[in-house]
Amino acid sequence: MFGNGRLALDMGAHLYDLSPALRLMLMGVAVALGPLAWIWARHQNAPTARRLRVLTMVTLFLTFDLVVFGAFTRLTDSGLGCPDWPGCYGSASPVGAQQHIDAAQSAMPTGPVTQSKAWIEMIHRYLATGVGVLILTLTVLTWTASRDERRRAGGGKPEVRSIVSTWWPGVTLLWVCLQGAFGALTVTMKLFPAIVTLHLLGGMGLLALLRAQTVRQAQMQEQIVPTLLSVTMRRFLFAGFALLWLQIALGGWVSTNYAVLACADFPACQNSLWPAMDFRQGFTLWRELGAGQDGENISFQALSAIHYAHRLAAYIVFAVLMALAAGLRRVPALRTQALWLAALVLLQVATGLSNVVLGWPLLAAIAHTGGAAALVLVLTGIVLSSRGSPALAHASTSNASRVSA
Repeated sequence: MFGNGRLALDMGAHLYDLSPALRLMLMGVAVALGPLAWIWARHQNAPTARRLRVLTMVTLFLTFDLVVFGAFTRLTDSGLGCPDWPGCYGSASPVGAQQHIDAAQSAMPTGPVTQSKAWIEMIHRYLATGVGVLILTLTVLTWTASRDERRRAGGGKPEVRSIVSTWWPGVTLLWVCLQGAFGALTVTMKLFPAIVTLHLLGGMGLLALLRAQTVRQAQMQEQIVPTLLSVTMRRFLFAGFALLWLQIALGGWVSTNYAVLACADFPACQNSLWPAMDFRQGFTLWRELGAGQDGENISFQALSAIHYAHRLAAYIVFAVLMALAAGLRRVPALRTQALWLAALVLLQVATGLSNVVLGWPLLAAIAHTGGAAALVLVLTGIVLSSRGSPALAHASTSNASRVSA
């Protein structure tokens, strides 16, 4: 299984072939034109800040779809459906590569290269390029609108700003370019686990950056003041956010190493609460897919360690995020987001258990990635919608002192 990518490359594909790059970019422009045309038609008379906000939300929605479709690509073993980059055997679509794909599929019918897998992989690339075009458009329009706003203010800083800092879309544009580079490495390094995991984290980071912009835009245009939280609750929020990212990284490591089925029972693993595990080999980060430290096939004990580490961390993350949701539910302005947080955590538990006891069904696995992405959106929104207030902590202490007196 792990050597299939090398066979696919031997069928005539070069790792990097930039000849179809322009055609691929044109496909991305075509994908982006639909949302851009809709935004222009529906909001052509709206203020610039409003149009930028809608564009950001549409880009966020399509980026979420991209992350979920990326999971579908990985889970259907389509990551090497076109084993070169950025095209498919030097073509901009599988149509032009049909001869190479048929040859690879005939040589290995269950291998990584088939017609359906090639289309899944290329659709993922088209969508990713379209998102890149939207982010580039968002960056250019934000810079232009910000310049015009400063010009209307006489060259200085406007008293009331309606355009977010250009820092946000600028960093987002750099991030999506880096994400594209990791997408290329995912293919050319033949699903190298560390690269694929970083690619997943990069997609989640892109969601967080876009979500941060939608929050800032709402705050500036609707004059929304961040909700005050006690310093303790604010620190607890950041701790839960950090644990979520750690759990996503562990989950990505499980998926990219195909370690989901190493434990097919719950709460035990292989009929034991502490099965035989090799953490050293399992968490050797820089190695090829399916390979151990010595270059031989990775051991089952290593796969068990990868799976069980994710499961053990899940218990902690579940407890922390549910406690966080309970605490935030007492804050009126954040009650709805707290309920979403609790619901998504429970969804993650349900889909995670389904992956184990039902043998990794495709729908549950995709929903698990989608749930993680939704948690990133919710927690990013809560972090950006609130700020710590030492005065609240002081007031709570004073009230407690009066009660005890």
